[in-house]
Amino acid sequence: MTTGPQSPRPRTASTLRPVLLATLQTVLLTVLAAGCWWSWLAWDDTYQVDPVTGVASGPYEAWQVVGCVLSLLVLAVAAYRVLHPVLVGVGLTVGFTTAWCLTTLPQDDTGLAGVGAVLVLAAMTAATTVTGAVAAGLRARRTAAGPAAVPR
Repeated sequence: MTTGPQSPRPRTASTLRPVLLATLQTVLLTVLAAGCWWSWLAWDDTYQVDPVTGVASGPYEAWQVVGCVLSLLVLAVAAYRVLHPVLVGVGLTVGFTTAWCLTTLPQDDTGLAGVGAVLVLAAMTAATTVTGAVAAGLRARRTAAGPAAVPR
């Protein structure tokens, strides 16, 4: 019997493979989340002015925001099937927020983009926390129900 601390189990290819796969999947998710920002919203910087009231709105149209949110939701649903909810939250939040910052902060001369960055970060964190909790609950429910309850 040894009394000293046990040496950690050596890392082999079979023990590192799941970690590497999860890391690569999270990086891919981060890039895709950034792509959601760039493809739906980053290109539009034109404000719309109502000709009757003269009120300006924008720069985003409702269809752009809805498309972006739905795209992020599709990414989240797909990612929750293969990744831990924390990794999904980190990937989506870091990707989208970083892309937002890269396109917005360099153009800012008021300092308000910093506030916007914090708000985007908070909103993405809140949204991924809620969707992650729902996904974890559904996963636990499906697991508890057993394989017979899962339709194929």
